[in-house]
Amino acid sequence: MTGTTPIKLAEHANPAVPPAVPRQARRRRASRYGAPGQGNTGMISAATTVALIVLWWAATHFGWIKPLFLPSPGATFDAFIGAIKGDTQGGTPLVEHVSISVVRVISAFALAVVTAVPVGIAMGTSRIARGIFDPVIEFYRPLPPLAYLPLIVIWLGIDETAKITLIYLACFAPLAMASKAGVRSVAIEQINAARSLGATRWQVIRLVVLPAAMPEILTGMRIAIGFGWTTLVAAEMVAATAGLGQMVLNASNFLRTDVVIMGIVLIGVLAYCFDLLMRQVERALTPWKGRM
Repeated sequence: MTGTTPIKLAEHANPAVPPAVPRQARRRRASRYGAPGQGNTGMISAATTVALIVLWWAATHFGWIKPLFLPSPGATFDAFIGAIKGDTQGGTPLVEHVSISVVRVISAFALAVVTAVPVGIAMGTSRIARGIFDPVIEFYRPLPPLAYLPLIVIWLGIDETAKITLIYLACFAPLAMASKAGVRSVAIEQINAARSLGATRWQVIRLVVLPAAMPEILTGMRIAIGFGWTTLVAAEMVAATAGLGQMVLNASNFLRTDVVIMGIVLIGVLAYCFDLLMRQVERALTPWKGRM
């Protein structure tokens, strides 16, 4: 039509339909109104890891630190390949060291889960159970495992029972305390609502208390398995003939710093993999965590 002003298409758009928002704007809006610190950290963690490896390489390549105190990444990798072939003190292959250590940690951790979680729930729901278990746990929880390791060796010897018992005790206390804290954090309104509907005490614990306490319990599991790995290395350094801790100790006696660093890195990687696995379990069992 001549003599008329063209009308933009946007003026005829349906006002009920919001305009499209760019992806970056949506991310900024979500971060503005979301919980502080949320978001994916994969790229940041990868960049941090690469930076640390580069700094490690630079410190050894330019001679800032002597190889006796800090071997290069290449020497550490060569020690890893040699350990796989059995080039360690004693001739035990690395796979055997790793499998022995993993079995010890998993056995003690599983035993702690099936015992500490019920004890923690009982402490949170019963004053009698809290009066019985709380003094004992609070007494030995601050004690480092190396403090009572000699006593366990005297009682149980140096076989697998002593090492699993030591790791079990290290895992038990944080897991029981986390379970108790999770039970104590349940809202009383939820418990009263279940009781008003005729739920029994066992039904309240099973259907209300346990699901509400599950995030705290899973967090306690992650903490407990970290304590388990720390205690495992200490136990294997004192009373073991195989395992990652024993491998590191034997290498230090012969000034094999490359094997020591390799063992430390391997222990850290294994512990981190276990933590990632626990995070996946936590997301699967408590998908509502952080969204309520």
